[in-house]
Amino acid sequence: MMRIWGKIIKDNRMLVDTVVEDNTIDTRTHKIFRALDEICYVFDLGKPIWLDSTVAEFKRHDKARFYQDNFIEQIDFDYLEFHVIEEDS
Repeated sequence: MMRIWGKIIKDNRMLVDTVVEDNTIDTRTHKIFRALDEICYVFDLGKPIWLDSTVAEFKRHDKARFYQDNFIEQIDFDYLEFHVIEEDS
């Protein structure tokens, strides 16, 4: 099982958040991309682009922040944070 927490932050305040659970038997990468798709759907956002800096941050901390540079459309918040909070080995 994998649980991923997505939250939208503006002015150092969390505006909305959601937790996505994935109990499928699939690769970690597929679970992460599916969770990001679901979080963007819940928040009614376009899918962000994984920049090299975002990938590096995610590899180090199991957490990534998607800023305006990651989105094609204009966003009205500071960043979308995406964090793996539970993962079975």
